[in-house]
Amino acid sequence: MTKLSVNINKIATLRNARGGNLPDVIKAALDIERFGAQGITVHPRPDERHIRYSDVRELKPLLTTEFNIEGNPIDSFIRLVLEVRPAQVTLVPDAENVLTSNAGWDTKHNLGYLSEICQLFNSVGIRTSIFIDPDIEMIRYAAETGCKRIELYTESYARDYHKDREKAIEKYYFAAEEAVRCGLEINAGHDLNLDNLRYFAQTIPSLSEVSIGHALISDALYMGLEATVKAYLAELNNF
Repeated sequence: MTKLSVNINKIATLRNARGGNLPDVIKAALDIERFGAQGITVHPRPDERHIRYSDVRELKPLLTTEFNIEGNPIDSFIRLVLEVRPAQVTLVPDAENVLTSNAGWDTKHNLGYLSEICQLFNSVGIRTSIFIDPDIEMIRYAAETGCKRIELYTESYARDYHKDREKAIEKYYFAAEEAVRCGLEINAGHDLNLDNLRYFAQTIPSLSEVSIGHALISDALYMGLEATVKAYLAELNNF
């Protein structure tokens, strides 16, 4: 079964727009768990424009499902992860000024750096995942870093899904095959939604986890949070 980890950054973005604590990010995370999601994802950025470092610290002792912290492993991020000790850390190469993550790692060029980071987190029992494009060479180098998983960056799949879904997913299928051959587990995320999620999950049978935020929280505006979480779970489990 592919697990659903809900990224709650957009809930924090709404809170931060007015200050105060409405909506309550912590309550939302606990509700999402209660509605059946198997994980919570956060992506704290240095400017704290959505999830704050204080949110991460507050969430950790309260969550009962898998906690995934993703981000660029700058010094402050590394210190936060080592302090909080989530189940998983996902390394994402986003610059400080980007709106959202828009590329995977060049694992060949950054092999030494990523190997050091993975070794550090692995040594304290935090599972490491590297955000990566569906590129065979990059997957092979990712395996050399000592990471336990990769997260496939699914923006191009989502963009091209309605044009030709078989063509859109082809490179992801072969990337997943290579990842399994290299001994890596597979996560996926970015622009997955209720339209394209089922086909992706059923075509990539080795898929361990998806991380979904923007689309899920947007759907919740119309459907309600509980119904939305259950709808995404149904797309993952009913095929």
